[in-house]
Amino acid sequence: MRFSEALIPTLKEDPAEAEVVSHRLMMRAGMIRKLAAGIYDLLPLGLRVIRKVENIVRQEMNAAGCQEVFLPSVQPAELWQESGRWDQYGPELLRLRDRHNREFCYGPTAEEVITELVRGTVRSYRQLPLNLYQIQTKFRDEIRPRFGLMRCREFGMKDAYSFDADEPGAEASYRVMYDTYSRIFARCGLRFRAVEADTGAIGGSFSHEFMVLANTGEDAIAACESCQYAANIEKAEIGLRDEPEPFTGEADAPERVPTPGRRTIEEVTSFLDVKPDRLIKTLILTTPEGTVAALVRGDHDLAAAKLKLFLGVEWVEMADPETIQRITGAPVGFAGPVGMAEKIRIVADNVLRGIGPAVVGGNETDVHIANVLLGRDFTPDDFADIREAQKGDACPRCEGNMTVMRGIEVGHVFKLGTKYSKAMGATFLDENGHELPLVMGCYGIGIGRTAAAAIEQNHDDKGIIWPVPLAPYEVLLLSINPGDSKISEASDRLMAELEGLGIEVLYDDRDERPGVKFNDADLLGIPFRITVGARNLEQGLVEIKRRNETELKKVPIDQVVKMVADMVTEAKAV
Repeated sequence: MRFSEALIPTLKEDPAEAEVVSHRLMMRAGMIRKLAAGIYDLLPLGLRVIRKVENIVRQEMNAAGCQEVFLPSVQPAELWQESGRWDQYGPELLRLRDRHNREFCYGPTAEEVITELVRGTVRSYRQLPLNLYQIQTKFRDEIRPRFGLMRCREFGMKDAYSFDADEPGAEASYRVMYDTYSRIFARCGLRFRAVEADTGAIGGSFSHEFMVLANTGEDAIAACESCQYAANIEKAEIGLRDEPEPFTGEADAPERVPTPGRRTIEEVTSFLDVKPDRLIKTLILTTPEGTVAALVRGDHDLAAAKLKLFLGVEWVEMADPETIQRITGAPVGFAGPVGMAEKIRIVADNVLRGIGPAVVGGNETDVHIANVLLGRDFTPDDFADIREAQKGDACPRCEGNMTVMRGIEVGHVFKLGTKYSKAMGATFLDENGHELPLVMGCYGIGIGRTAAAAIEQNHDDKGIIWPVPLAPYEVLLLSINPGDSKISEASDRLMAELEGLGIEVLYDDRDERPGVKFNDADLLGIPFRITVGARNLEQGLVEIKRRNETELKKVPIDQVVKMVADMVTEAKAV
């Protein structure tokens, strides 16, 4: 493709609306344009990247034995009412009516539609296992769409659904998809981790998120430095080797200390001149089964997902100020466990077993209590791992330590179980003629989000640095002064020879200043640049530069095609 004939409307300045790197660079590189809030046009370069992601996904899904379908994006309300999600999903579900006043939604996901399809076509265990997938447009009416393709309302998604006869079969299907996703993101040229995660609104028994690692990622991940264990920071387990022995020393009697207006950890520690690890935070939370108090050390944060799992409830939420006042007798910021055992269930983090004399809230306005000793002055009902993991915590799977990194979710695999099949009557007959619900799994990949995450992971201050498998073109052929017949002839010949070997070439034949061309080359991020200029050409040479390197190589023109083709092939190999 000749640059002069292509639609590549690059921008010199950052768009005011762009908040993150990928949004800024995709706009500047002429890959996307905003149509409405959270809705984007894909321009030719952007679409080429999207198709690269789709092709990798499709190849690996097919290789795993999955079958591609294409389901309607407009879905009847009746299916969502069967599953119970029509009222549960909330305002993110875009609802509409047709001319006959029948209710529909623009699908944000396809559990209901795929379950309806399978319940009408699969009747026997002999038809199982089955895994169906599609690459389709979804719509979720985000309250605040932002970050370009990272969090938009209309987006491309690969969603797959497995159907099995029993739990062991579902486990096997889940593992196949886990391994398939690992190959997909490796083939995309991305650094990623699969992390244990909460199942969220989709539901199900357990799940993994696939995170592209990037300093700009919106999710914090705790990952072992020695093994493959990783989890969202709010769910990550903490190894038992760090669990302290119960404190057995002595302490002075509790002392009530005035702390006027000091509510936060920072305010209290500064006022009392103590370290945060000598404080116990008392958090009052509501659950479907009542109110509980969660205790964590002052320098730790509560992991609500872990508390929810320990309590065996569907949700936990911070109590409102009125509830806190009613239970503790004090406003927010002064709750403490002393004298609270008769009123409320108390769950303490494991590390508090060995905390020793500590400062707690006094359950009175502007008062804290010093020298409080667990076991003497109060006794929790339970101890559990309920805090967020931190760098240096023990790995729960090996003897290693965990580190904390940031990531961008690009894929999610769920083990759904029978949540949808039971609700919607999707059953099969087993070998004994018994009717049983299908056991399901759900597996999603954000196509545009993967492309954006690749930019968040691979860029510099000049522009994008595409991994070769995702680049819109593999080679940028840049001619300086294309009006010179010798330069034009050499460039045309190189382009023809490269394309003859199957190499994707963008030929910058524009009549522009060299500085403009080099700046656009860096902005677009195409992995390999060949520069044809008069001075080098007189010596039979051209320049080769990799986008992710600073070094320029001068290569004989009769060797450059094979050299670049070999470099592209090597870079695409996994």
